[in-house]
Amino acid sequence: MQPPAGSQVSRVPAQRTPPERLAPPAPAPAPVRPKRPVRTVLAVVAGVVAVLCTVGGVVGFVLYDRATAPDRSAPDVVVANYIRAYLIDRNDTKAQEFTCNDSQGLGDVRDLRAELEQREATFGVSIKVSWGPLLQTENASGESVTTTLAIASSKDGQSVSSRRETWRFDLADNKDGWRVCGASKVG
Repeated sequence: MQPPAGSQVSRVPAQRTPPERLAPPAPAPAPVRPKRPVRTVLAVVAGVVAVLCTVGGVVGFVLYDRATAPDRSAPDVVVANYIRAYLIDRNDTKAQEFTCNDSQGLGDVRDLRAELEQREATFGVSIKVSWGPLLQTENASGESVTTTLAIASSKDGQSVSSRRETWRFDLADNKDGWRVCGASKVG
C-alpha cells in the first residue's frame, strides 16, 4: 500500500534491526567436491586394460598348448612320431608322450635300440633308422600299424651295413588320443 500524499513516511530511512538481535548466521554449506571425470576415465581404462590382459593371457595359453601338444590324432601319425623320438632322436621323454602308461609291450623295441647303441659303441659306426609306408589295420584292442624299418650303419661316410625289419606297433585310443602300447618284430 502506498503512503498518503504528502506523508513523511516514505522519506524516512528504513530502520534496521541491531546486529545483536539478529538470528545467528546459517552455517556455511559444506563445500561440494568437484566431480572427478579424470579419475573415472582412468578407472574405466584400467579395468578395460585388465580385462584385455586377462583375455590375452588365456588366448596365449590356449594357442601355446595347441602348438606344443603332441599330435596323437591318428595311429600312423603316432607311430611315425614314436619311431622318430625313440629310435632316431633317442629322446625317451619325447617318446613317452606317445606310449601307454603300461609300456611293458615295448620291450622288443627297447632291445632294438639297446642293440643299435651297443653296435655304435663297439664298432664305432653311426646307425640311422628310417621307416617305410605305415599300414594301419584294426585289431581287438584298437589299431595296429605295420611298417618296415630300414637300419643302416656307416663309418667315415662309407656304408658298412644295412638291413630291413618289419615291425608291428599296437595302439590304443586313450581319452587324449592314440598311444603305442606294444611293438614287436614280425617274422
